[in-house]
Amino acid sequence: MSKLKVNIIKKSDKELRIELEGVGHGFCNLLQKKLLEDRSVDMAGYDIPHPLASNPVIYVRMKGTTTPEEALRKAAEKAREANAKFSEELEKALKA
Repeated sequence: MSKLKVNIIKKSDKELRIELEGVGHGFCNLLQKKLLEDRSVDMAGYDIPHPLASNPVIYVRMKGTTTPEEALRKAAEKAREANAKFSEELEKALKA
């Protein structure tokens, strides 16, 4: 697995744009989905400007009083929980 690195591109009270080195569509798609489950998130998305030459950029814009950093932390935790649950269910299925 490649090393993950996070670079802050833009940060304000309501918006956050970060570049992720070492991840692809799968991780970004899961994180976006978890962000969009949060009612305080106005918009969340990601872009990979060029798949061979650039890193994914995640964008979060808030509509409530929650900061985009807090929304991103919650989304990452939900993604971690989903991964753990999947791992447990996979182990059960493989043992059966």
